[in-house]
Parts: sequence; C-alpha cells; structure tokens
Amino acid sequence: MLYQINVASQHYVFEDLKTLLAKATPERSGDQLAGIAATDATERVAAQMCLAEVPLQQFLHEAVIPYEAGEITRLIMDEHDADAFYPISHFTVGDFRNWLLSADATTEKLAALKMGLIPEMVAAVSKIMRNQDLILVAKKCRVVTRFRNTIGLAGHLSTRLQPNHPTDDLIGISASILDGLMYGNGDAVIGINPATDNLQNLTELLKLLDHVIQEYEIPTQSCVLTHITSGIQLANKNVPIDLMFQSIAGT
Repeated sequence: MLYQINVASQHYVFEDLKTLLAKATPERSGDQLAGIAATDATERVAAQMCLAEVPLQQFLHEAVIPYEAGEITRLIMDEHDADAFYPISHFTVGDFRNWLLSADATTEKLAALKMGLIPEMVAAVSKIMRNQDLILVAKKCRVVTRFRNTIGLAGHLSTRLQPNHPTDDLIGISASILDGLMYGNGDAVIGINPATDNLQNLTELLKLLDHVIQEYEIPTQSCVLTHITSGIQLANKNVPIDLMFQSIAGT
C-alpha cells in the first residue's frame, strides 16, 4: 500500500508501511548505512506526519515482516487480543499519541491495553513523540521486577553499570565496577558487553561478577551480554548466570 503526503510544496510517496516507519525514524547512522533512512529532515518530518494519519488497524493488515515469512510475526499476530485492542481500534497513530498523553490514559488502562498492541504500533507512536512525551507516558507504566532486589517502584530510579573493557581485562573491569559502585550505579544490573564470545572468556567474566556481588552482598544482578545460545551453554556448565541477554531486531 502506498502512503502519500504533500509537505512544503513537495509530494512524498512511501511505497509501504515498512518504508514509512523507516523514514519516520529519528536520524541514526545505522539506518543511513543500511540505506533506509530519510534523505533529509524534511522527508523525515513528512514521513512522521504521514505516519500519524495511519490507522492502528492497518498494522494488523500489513505486517512489516509477512506472516508467512516470520515466526515472530506469527507469534505476535496469533496472540493478539482483539478485545483488549477494541477501545483504541478506531485510532490513528496520531490519535493514539494524543490519548497516551491525556489524563484518560491511566496506569490501569495501559495495563489492560497491553495485549491489544503489537510492537509495530508501539514503535510507530514512539516515532512521533518527543523525549518529554515518552517520559510522561513511561511514568504511567508500572513494571516491577524482583530478583536480588526490586526494580520499578514508583519514585525510584535504577541504573545499569557497564564496566566494559576493550580486551576484557579482569583488572580493568574490576576497576570500572568499583568506580561505578562508588557513584551509586549498578542497582539495576552490572552488565558487560564482552569483547569476544569465547566461552572461556565469558566464564571468567561471569565468575568475576558473581564473586563481587556475593562477596560484598550487593543487591543487584549481573549479565554478560553474549548471544543467548552461548548463555545456554554456560548455564548447562553451571556457570553462575543471573540474566541472559538477546537482542531482537525491530523497528
């Protein structure tokens, strides 16, 4: 389906919903390298204006990744709750933004709506919101998790400590952990982006994090952001793992 709009005496055409979403995305070097970003700020604004007029229903009829081609698409569509979606089913993306920012969008209503949304709807509305808008809406959401500590309580802020090192040197990482803890960071998670996915290297990093947390009784979680398949292998070897990590590509 084509999406069209006139902006500043220029006619913009976006060949499908996937292209429209990409062009409406804030400027990112990765999108530019992939050749999917807007050519300039004017085209980006045009795409955002056009996206604001797209009915939310359209996202259920035009999957970014076709239902037949993507297992994740099939999972999302098969589990979509039409009853939960019904109260906002007549909204456009712009209407959805306005509602989210209104007093009518309460914490309880957002929780009830959760299974009625699909990721592309959420991605679309975020592309036409300012940082202040996103903060306001996020403040209405309640996601409380508990492991070694509790995260997500109202009026509380948790941060990630990221003691990366270009060669995964354990002494260098330890120094960064100490430095971060002295600033009060790391109560959400102490998470390392490893330089390599070598299992022996990952094991040493995880054991270091576990030792620090256990030795000093720090109420936090650890994570080494390796591929989940590596994490499963390590767990099967009884390497201490608090949290597993996996990036899922999205818009």
